[in-house]
Amino acid sequence: METRKLRKEKTGIVISNKMEKSIVVEVERKIKHPKYGKFVKKSSRFMAHDEQKQCSEGDKVLIAESRPLSKNKCWRLVEIIEKVK
Repeated sequence: METRKLRKEKTGIVISNKMEKSIVVEVERKIKHPKYGKFVKKSSRFMAHDEQKQCSEGDKVLIAESRPLSKNKCWRLVEIIEKVK
């Protein structure tokens, strides 16, 4: 039997929820500059599927990789870690 590979998971902040059943999540990471050694913030944006439209802007969420759901959307919402006040 073949074992299924683990899917990637990322944690980020919701920056847009204006679409139907979709959210945009910004994931920030710190990398070390190769020459100077200073840590630099890099950010990436991912579109994720939110079936119940339960996220609002500013929420901290966990997203997981999935099959392509549309042209730009291949992530799905797993859970809301922290709701915005």
